[in-house]
Amino acid sequence: MKSIHLLSAGVLALVVTGAAEGRRLSPAPARSGGGCAALAGLALGNGSVVSATPVGKGTTIDTEPGKPGLPAAAPFCRVQAVLTPVPGSSIKVEVWLPELAAWNGKLLGAGNGGFGGSLMIPSLTMRGGVARGYAAVGTDMGHVGSGDVDGKWALNAPEKIRDFGWRANHLGAEAAKRVVAAYYPRPLAASYFHGCSDGGREALMEAQRFPTDYDAIVAGAPAIPWTRMTSAFAADARISFARPEAVIPNAKLKLLQDAALAQCDAKDGVADGVIDDPRTCRFDPGVLLCKAGDAPSCLTAPQVQTARALYRGVRTADGKPFYPGYMPGAEAVPGTWDLWLTGPNAQHGRFSTDFMRYMVHSDPSWDLARFDLARDYALAKRLQGANLDADNPDLRSFFGRGGKLLMYHGWQDAAIAPENTIDYFTRVQRTNRAARDSARLFMMPGVSHCLAGPGPNVFDALGTIDAWHQGGAAPERIMATKFDNDLFGYLGFPAKPVRTRPLCAYPKVARWSGTGSTDDAANFTCTAPGKP
Repeated sequence: MKSIHLLSAGVLALVVTGAAEGRRLSPAPARSGGGCAALAGLALGNGSVVSATPVGKGTTIDTEPGKPGLPAAAPFCRVQAVLTPVPGSSIKVEVWLPELAAWNGKLLGAGNGGFGGSLMIPSLTMRGGVARGYAAVGTDMGHVGSGDVDGKWALNAPEKIRDFGWRANHLGAEAAKRVVAAYYPRPLAASYFHGCSDGGREALMEAQRFPTDYDAIVAGAPAIPWTRMTSAFAADARISFARPEAVIPNAKLKLLQDAALAQCDAKDGVADGVIDDPRTCRFDPGVLLCKAGDAPSCLTAPQVQTARALYRGVRTADGKPFYPGYMPGAEAVPGTWDLWLTGPNAQHGRFSTDFMRYMVHSDPSWDLARFDLARDYALAKRLQGANLDADNPDLRSFFGRGGKLLMYHGWQDAAIAPENTIDYFTRVQRTNRAARDSARLFMMPGVSHCLAGPGPNVFDALGTIDAWHQGGAAPERIMATKFDNDLFGYLGFPAKPVRTRPLCAYPKVARWSGTGSTDDAANFTCTAPGKP
């Protein structure tokens, strides 16, 4: 039996229990030149390898004490290292090396999520990479946390903040290349990086600050610019919870979703529970206003105000846009509004509180009741913008050496506003002539944060970026699949495909041809927005 749960920050973890997948198997022997164990003690410049262990296919890989692991999808040499570039810094790095005959000559860097603090999230990407013949590398971002919404490690720890912001993945890439060179007789042919959420921020930081680390980069739903985004999170939490009467209960999220779909679902020519481009949906929650008092089938005036503010986005005191809002059409889907915006344990409030407490005010007693958008954002930007923001659109150094950037974002993401990624991509296009051929953005209808949601959300990002880097044409269309179990589909476990759709290079959108199944991507074309 298998079961899934969501981590508190909305990043996915898998609990695997039962016979074959959960049992410990005997390690497979390494077949490469010096052997796996010979890597132990290898000097890495800023640290060294502390252990190197052969791992057999099916062996459970534990990356965090006390947390469940995943079965290895292929045999590999597990290299664990610690890097200490400066006093106050300690970065855990793992490099997973496929057997010599299986290695495809390439390296995959895996992004983390939330505040990092373990290798659990990178291990999901690393596992899939090794199964496809990639050497893979991930880091804990330079600290140990109790969870990916835990920022206590950052209190009065400037070097750990630098590790989290930009140093850990860069040094991890350098370390991985040394390990690869020591293990395999042939040289590294290409290196790629893939991350989503904070991993997307990490991906863009690599392209901006260390353009020679990776040849091609995939950045999903990037958490940028970090200081502005987390300030907006704090404002969202104040909007949602400052007044008890303004809180939208979970039971009423379905009212918003149903009303938005009724108004906008069929505008793209297919009534399928997914709004193709929610920006075209001028949905006003005022249509749900109670005629008098309160009732389960309507919203009170304060609840309408909350919904309007979340759709509109955060504004400054003088009414100017500060950060984009969230899109209609999936408000009641698990892992969207309840998890991030309106639920009793909403993540926007938790993330912003820990950021402000430990990275900005250095005061563990600080709370959201003291938040002031103008004052606290300015302070956050001054103290941590250079370390964390990753929103510089100037990628000339990265593109100049042939770098490729593939970005994606789910339209129904309630964690990070999708229009924020469109804004960054547009600035990249305006700033870099090479972006026309070297950068692509794919917006994903009906997809929530990084994975899941009612729309097709699993696609081959690694295969796409590899084909592009190897000389193929810039991608204009990528097939995405909706599975009956999205996480199993992503991890390659048995799952049933429910629907396929093309993802189209922004600003194009997918349009049904008018014949054939609307659950088959073959019956859709990518067209300019507004065209039938």
